[in-house]
Amino acid sequence: MISWVGIDISKSNLVVWVRPQNQGYEVPNTSEGFAQLVEQLSQYTIGRVLLEATGGYERKVMAALQEAGFNVLRINPRRARAFAVAMGKNAKTDPIDAAVLADFAEALHASHEKPISPEREALRELIQLREHFVQQRDDNKRRLQQAQLPAVIEVIKDHIRYLQIQIKQFGKAINQSMRKLDAEKADRLTSVKGIGTVA
Repeated sequence: MISWVGIDISKSNLVVWVRPQNQGYEVPNTSEGFAQLVEQLSQYTIGRVLLEATGGYERKVMAALQEAGFNVLRINPRRARAFAVAMGKNAKTDPIDAAVLADFAEALHASHEKPISPEREALRELIQLREHFVQQRDDNKRRLQQAQLPAVIEVIKDHIRYLQIQIKQFGKAINQSMRKLDAEKADRLTSVKGIGTVA
């Protein structure tokens, strides 16, 4: 029998639901918890493990499950909420959310959604950090226009210079990661006018 798993993730714990057995449990969101989770899920024939993107709290458990050979898919929380509403499940608790994700994992069985590879996850992390640095740099440029004290102006300028260096280095790392992931696709996309490495 194929089982479907939903995991509701928070900073401190993972609430797990396995269907059709309708078994639920909780483990800590730590490396020890991941080991427990892998051990428990190994008792089943798992079709898919479904979890939500939760601001990064899902990344380590996702990597641990993929490394253990499980088919793991991360989805946008809005999709999971829309599915829950469509199924008439409006109550919101961690066990209910995990059960809804397990239902959704089975419903997605017929689709061809690809799990995110570790290489794609690494590229995503680099891009997010670069975007964060770009935002910081632009915020500092706005602060610079309003600053009056010479000491404050100098500190802001120094920080902008630092961020510019980091942004450039992340651009190189993104380019390398992109080529490692799929050099042929990268070449095709960047050959289009207006599409660069960051896009």
